[in-house]
Amino acid sequence: MDIFAKQILFVGGKGGVGKSTSAAAIAWQHAKNGYRTLVVSTDSAHNLSDLFARSIGGKITDITGRLQALEIDSDKETDRYMQSVRENIHNVVHPEMMEEVHRQLDTAKASPGAEEAALFDKLISIILEERKHFDRLVFDTAPTGHTIRLLSLPELLGVWIEGLLGKRQKTNENYSRLLHDGEPVEDPIYDVLRQRQARLAKARELLLDSNQTEFVFVLNPERLSILETEKAIGLLEQYRMQVTSLIINRVLPDDVDGAFFQERKRQEAAYLDLINQTFNQQEMIHVPLFRHDIATIEQLESFGDLLVNSCQQR
Repeated sequence: MDIFAKQILFVGGKGGVGKSTSAAAIAWQHAKNGYRTLVVSTDSAHNLSDLFARSIGGKITDITGRLQALEIDSDKETDRYMQSVRENIHNVVHPEMMEEVHRQLDTAKASPGAEEAALFDKLISIILEERKHFDRLVFDTAPTGHTIRLLSLPELLGVWIEGLLGKRQKTNENYSRLLHDGEPVEDPIYDVLRQRQARLAKARELLLDSNQTEFVFVLNPERLSILETEKAIGLLEQYRMQVTSLIINRVLPDDVDGAFFQERKRQEAAYLDLINQTFNQQEMIHVPLFRHDIATIEQLESFGDLLVNSCQQR
């Protein structure tokens, strides 16, 4: 599999392994090759601004002629999401109840899962709407646990909404029989749930379409990184999302010298063997440890060139 071949690419992994650098380098390569590309950070600890040496923030920002970037602000997206909920129910709730509704929504905003729901709502909008304007979408995701929760939401919310729709339909049928001689009752909330269900279904269809979407994990040849990646791949497979490629980042070069680095190299060889045994269903892309941090566009492009060359050699 070629990580540069799909329209939608999610780059995930343990914190600090090089996800943002990999996502930015892949996006840069896409733009260099003539693709209109949007790179999106869903991680609250945004690094794209630092990598591209410019302020990005919550609005789509030009990086080069064909490359644009976006850093999703989870707090703002949660506020926006809760406001949309208020607007949806404003016309179907009695005015005297609105104060209590607002209080309940303020409580819900601080509850576990509210941020993930808001982020996923934004993710859906990008996947369904921005993909019409871009040839490539590259997502720099949050550390593994957050990413798994985010990507599992289509399945979980789909089941939840289906249950709500069933209960809502039953209530409407009973209400119609009692007060409207069986005539259908207009129900804006039911319509909103149906629309949301359709958006979730479309997003899930795209996430599961291996012809359009690919998931790649970045890991280092280290014990905890390997274990976390193995767990993440297993969890995604439960939701029928296949990770086909791995970027093995910061591999020590062969010419390291000194007793310290030679010992590290021996330990690393054992971990590379473990990676090959553990992930025998995935393609491997090896990137060596650089002598310096990836701090300039030129260095980012060099990183991307290594990814391209590794893909071409497989």
